[in-house]
Amino acid sequence: MSGSTHTVTNQPPPLAGYDVFAADRVLGEGLERHLESEEVLEEARADLTVLGRAAGSSQAQEWGRLANAYPPVLRTHDRFGHRVDEVDFHPSWHRLLGKGVSAGLTSAWNRPGGHVRRAAAFLVWSQVEAGHLCPLSMTHAAVPALRAQPDLAAEWEPRLTSTVYDMELRPADQKPGALFGMAMTEKQGGSDVRAGMTRATSLTEDGAYSLTGHKWFCSAPMSDGFLVLARAGDGPTCFLVPRVLPDGTRNPFAIQRLKDKLGNRSNASAEVEFDGTWARRVGDEGRGVRTVIDMVAATRLDCVLSSASLMRQAVAQAVHHCSYREAFGGRLVDKPLMRNVLADLALESEAATTLALRLAAACDHAEAGDEQERAFLRLAVPAAKYWVTKRCTPHVAEALECLGGNGYVEESGMPRLLREAPLNSLWEGSGNIQALDVLRALQREPASFNAFLMEVGRARGADHRLDAAVKALLTELGDLDGIEARARRLVERIALVLQGSLLVRYAPPEVADAFCAARLGGDGGAAFGTLPHTPAHEEIVERARPVD
Repeated sequence: MSGSTHTVTNQPPPLAGYDVFAADRVLGEGLERHLESEEVLEEARADLTVLGRAAGSSQAQEWGRLANAYPPVLRTHDRFGHRVDEVDFHPSWHRLLGKGVSAGLTSAWNRPGGHVRRAAAFLVWSQVEAGHLCPLSMTHAAVPALRAQPDLAAEWEPRLTSTVYDMELRPADQKPGALFGMAMTEKQGGSDVRAGMTRATSLTEDGAYSLTGHKWFCSAPMSDGFLVLARAGDGPTCFLVPRVLPDGTRNPFAIQRLKDKLGNRSNASAEVEFDGTWARRVGDEGRGVRTVIDMVAATRLDCVLSSASLMRQAVAQAVHHCSYREAFGGRLVDKPLMRNVLADLALESEAATTLALRLAAACDHAEAGDEQERAFLRLAVPAAKYWVTKRCTPHVAEALECLGGNGYVEESGMPRLLREAPLNSLWEGSGNIQALDVLRALQREPASFNAFLMEVGRARGADHRLDAAVKALLTELGDLDGIEARARRLVERIALVLQGSLLVRYAPPEVADAFCAARLGGDGGAAFGTLPHTPAHEEIVERARPVD
């Protein structure tokens, strides 16, 4: 045989060997907008260029594939029968995690513009592989919770914000860097963490307790320490559980099993048992939920970032494929209907990234003492978490369809993106939890809604559809009868108005116009690819193109 029947034509080259950061115009513009110091901006660009090139490399993409092809394995005992409760990962997992730590994904708290810079790095690096971002997110978010106990914060914060990854299990004071997980939910309570039954008994040592109980979900069980909720004398209390005790012995921490999940397969999620497990109290007894609130806010923002990252990678893959693939006499990207779909996907991705970066900037301002920005975050984070994570799954599914049958094949990478997509709407509180949290903010913390109105008010008069949407939102809030049943629709409107106001202020006119027409003006349909006809579709798609 000549082999001519196997000549490969009309297939796009792999999307590899490119700079993920440089290719993302929306991210670059957001960085310029939110980093006011030219010195900090240039330093951030330099760091992100290195990270972007690594993220776009064939090597990193292979690490992501292998980390998911060979998921973590639990070893409960060694060969002599001793309990060890260790999780073994493929070497690619450690390479991904080490790169994330060295890129500053746990060190937002101790540098200028730290949250914006970390958010940008998160958006870049999680496009390689999403599972290993979980321990990075937990470690980052543990810092504000630990600050409720200054002595523990002084001891642990330098380890958690280190840029050195050390995978070995040994006493934390012997390590140059450490990672944190958390164990909050139990099988009878789920999101209702106050229903937890894990007990904490005070020991003679000041601030030390013994924990007994079972946790239904423990994130990143291979970590050096964990934040855990348990019942002490005065109610739910937050505790720090070290994996290895100062004398080198293992703290009782029985990993019962690893969860077999739909996606996120490179990452270990476990059920764990505490039986006489030594712990230190974080904050006051009975104030555990209050102690972890800032941690939850940080991890919820990471859910927004992760969804925005998945959207960005999905639309990049779709635009790349359609730019090379030909059908019916021309390139797919030049077909009006396909261009409408790609433009709509690009629009959703841009709105998600713009909102995520705005929230990260608000975190920097709040850390610096801006109470209005803190109030804005109280409402905006759960609203964004609800909406952006909800939009992620249909977005990725539509992007996969742009590749046709090729997109349904594992080798394309699109199925892994699709399996990851629903995760962020579930973790850190599902959609109803976010909607109810927004209602609580509206009812109990009026400063949060005032800060939201001031934010969207900066775009007042710039677009009549945005102005009308704000007016309709205020009208809906004037009728509080049955508000809980309407909470999802209300939160959706809040998120869309916020996204619209940001795009009107910062995005090119064609992007803002298309968003307001399709998302606020009612001229678009529920499915992607139903944007009102406009010559600007080509410009919107060009903004999303990953390589020239």
